Amino acid sequence: MPETLTGELVKIQEEIKRAAIEYGLDFFEVVFEMIDYDEMNMIAAYEGFPTRYPHWRFGMEYEKLSKTHTYGLQRIYELVINNDPSYADLLSSNTLTDHKLVMAHVYAHSDFFKNNAFFAHTNRKMLDQMAAHAERIKAYMDRFGVEKVESFIEWCLSIDNLIDYYTPPDRRKRMEEESGRGRHLRFRAKEYMESFINPPSIVKKMEKVKEEAEKRIKIPLHPERDVMLFLMEHAPLADWQRSVMGMLREEAYYFVPQMMTKIMNEGWATYWHSKIMTERVLEETEVVDYAERHSGTVATLPGMVNPYKIGLELYRYVEERWDKGRFGKEWEECDDFEKKASWDRKLNLGRSKIFEIRKVYNDITFIDEFLTEEFAEQQKLFVFGYDPSSHRFVILDRDPRVVKQRLLTALTNCGQPYIYLEDANYQNRSELYLVHRHFGIDLRIDYAMETLRNLFRIWTRPVHIETNALGKRILLSYDGKEHKQEVLGETQSEAIGGGEEE
Repeated sequence: MPETLTGELVKIQEEIKRAAIEYGLDFFEVVFEMIDYDEMNMIAAYEGFPTRYPHWRFGMEYEKLSKTHTYGLQRIYELVINNDPSYADLLSSNTLTDHKLVMAHVYAHSDFFKNNAFFAHTNRKMLDQMAAHAERIKAYMDRFGVEKVESFIEWCLSIDNLIDYYTPPDRRKRMEEESGRGRHLRFRAKEYMESFINPPSIVKKMEKVKEEAEKRIKIPLHPERDVMLFLMEHAPLADWQRSVMGMLREEAYYFVPQMMTKIMNEGWATYWHSKIMTERVLEETEVVDYAERHSGTVATLPGMVNPYKIGLELYRYVEERWDKGRFGKEWEECDDFEKKASWDRKLNLGRSKIFEIRKVYNDITFIDEFLTEEFAEQQKLFVFGYDPSSHRFVILDRDPRVVKQRLLTALTNCGQPYIYLEDANYQNRSELYLVHRHFGIDLRIDYAMETLRNLFRIWTRPVHIETNALGKRILLSYDGKEHKQEVLGETQSEAIGGGEEE
């Protein structure tokens, strides 16, 4: 069970909170709880929440985290969630220095959650909402069976990335409103006037006109990115299935801003824990321990992007550029760090700029606007990949423009392929037709095959997805019995998998 903080840690928390406020951070109230490593792994497996719906994937994630912790391969120092108030967990086996660093890091995260525009539409009471979802799903399991509900959850989780990342769910229009369905065919009338205002012959004629109109209307009217919403409204689902899919869709949208701002969020927290620790709360005896923890946080392995490192250095780079622009040549020639720091304290030009960035940018706009060729060269960024000729991983390119483009491509659409629902009545047979629009992110065929299988289980009719591979348009299909792969424009198709649905 979570423990309250000791008197010493409460004093440290107040000191760090006061320092964060004086630096200009504006955060939700933060509630810290002390837990052991096993509880930390359980909560981390639940993606930071203490209570989630029952599903085997959480147990699998817990097992993975427990093993990596036991073998010393990974250690979780803190967890904090976007909630008001923000709840953060501290690992009981950490040192006092670790607790200071984590607290400073958490206050900066809470500031980012509260002030970044992409978090503005999120549910600030998601801790309670998650618990409510868990209770509802447990009730469905009691009523309809654990295996049946858990299997349906698995199907939904395989498509929880088929949402519109750039449109908040509360601003979405329902498909019925867009297509005009759901309008009343009858005129409003008193009961005794019904036969005169809405005679059966007129009503029947109007219904026939509606049926003919619906045959001519393309469904959906425009390519639909929020596939989960479309399935909720049009798939032949039971009420409990529609409810479960709605809950999972809501949770998927909740995590989108965190995916869109990973570099900015972690960089912001790292920037401020470094500032607060080195300038305000670090004792002389703690310097070595802090340096070891901080260097481990920003360490970068070859071929990997460390969001803590990139975000931290980019904030510092922007701050320095804005101050340098104010003082010009004098700044360039000055080697006195304390003098530069005094200039910064007096004018706060660079500091004001990074606060502005924190408020209105996401990772893509942040990288696109501020990652310059100069920064890429300073940080020695490069493109790393597999060379088939030498059968090893090598540096493929050092051109800053190429590096920036690769990074932006990886961040676009939260790293997910662009998939649209093109037609829900493909070939006039109520078959689902999706299209993968290739903007630099390939579609993994093995993943696509399994996703088509789950889509079929939800839609109950054959499903298809069009993609590009090796310069050709490929159509992948699943009809409930086997997978097929067809090169569009050619007549030959190939069955590439079996397994009739039970």
